[in-house]
Amino acid sequence: MANLPSWIRVRLSAAGEFENVNAIIARGGLNTVCTAAKCPNKHECFSRGTATFMILGGICTRNCAFCNVQTGKPLPPDPDEPRRVASAAAELKLRHVVVTSVTRDDLQDGGAGFFAATINAVRIALPEATVEVLTPDFQGCTNDVATVLDAAPDVFNHNLETVERLQGSIRTRANYSRSLDVLRFASGWRPKLTVKSGLMAGLGETDDELFVSMRDLLEAGCESLTIGQYLAPSKTHAHVDRFVEPSMFEEYGRRATAMGFKAVASGPLVRSSYMADKMLGRNK
Repeated sequence: MANLPSWIRVRLSAAGEFENVNAIIARGGLNTVCTAAKCPNKHECFSRGTATFMILGGICTRNCAFCNVQTGKPLPPDPDEPRRVASAAAELKLRHVVVTSVTRDDLQDGGAGFFAATINAVRIALPEATVEVLTPDFQGCTNDVATVLDAAPDVFNHNLETVERLQGSIRTRANYSRSLDVLRFASGWRPKLTVKSGLMAGLGETDDELFVSMRDLLEAGCESLTIGQYLAPSKTHAHVDRFVEPSMFEEYGRRATAMGFKAVASGPLVRSSYMADKMLGRNK
């Protein structure tokens, strides 16, 4: 932490629901992206009594240069996992449930059916809650995206992550145009839902390239946008090219809002699901 600028450092507190959230996740045998991705906001979010569930196991079939999630050959999905996610969400009394996953290119539907089953299980356990999904690209298969959308999440999120020039080196087996197509397909779905995406700064992009990606996302029908500082999980991951100052993140936010995004969260520690409930509120 000593090499990080002052605005990146996270202060920890013993207050709140941290231990309770940890215990509920452990009892359910569940994964969270908060832990798997070394999210800097884990302590804050757990202390608020929230977490982002990561379904389809804890092993990803891709090996993206920015991501800390374990890669390898995953086990078959656990058919009881959707119920356990819903049970944990109910025990936490969540009003907004965020579900993401590892990428499962080994599965015929990329895990889309598990997303749908999890959304349905949450609807039963917490009928008043809103549900947000953060999905992989499903290799561009619109039938799989439709499977998720048919389950009627309130928010469909798929991260573009970085600018077009850096896609090949940062996102293994992903594609800039494919991700935009996934978002475009979701934005045309009826009944309409909130479409969301996220970008990282500090991977070697220029500000002008970020602004182009913002415009591409907006033209694809994305209404909500998160922008945060990339932090390398280890020395073997992509290196941090620059630490963007908070004032520049404020400028990103102003530019995105001026372009037409309905909800924007831009800051050094902003992540895809950080304060997701408040972002949804700004879309309404």
